Amino acid sequence: MTILTTSEIMALIPNRYPIIYIDRVEVLEPDKKIVATKLLTINESFMRGYQPDQPQMPNTLIIEALAQTASILILKSPAYAGKTAYLGAAKQVDFGRKARPGDQLQLTVTLIKTKSNMGVVQTSATVDGENVCTAELTFVVGPRDSQLEKNRG
Repeated sequence: MTILTTSEIMALIPNRYPIIYIDRVEVLEPDKKIVATKLLTINESFMRGYQPDQPQMPNTLIIEALAQTASILILKSPAYAGKTAYLGAAKQVDFGRKARPGDQLQLTVTLIKTKSNMGVVQTSATVDGENVCTAELTFVVGPRDSQLEKNRG
């Protein structure tokens, strides 16, 4: 079941094509947990440019997809509504299987702690239950860019 569509996701975070890496949100428990999906296709720009003989999603973009998912969770919290979340650090990062065209990358983020304008989340990216990436991400929340609001108009 889709809780948030791509359009609703873009209303929360500033990312746009070609750098938005979430297609839908299936689970959203504000201040607790979120589960989102990225549907990988051969038509992704990074599939053509990154190891074209063995197309796969680059590890840095998997971290970015997890960070975007974390941003949605954070910004759906009443404490951070109307703000923007920034990735501050990635720790305890572990990569497993490759994410390839045709895969559905499931992105799960659980809030561990928050303090003032900072917080920590535990994340995982999986395909068919197999680990693609786990990481602990630290985020910082700041004011939303007024230029972003003008562009949405």
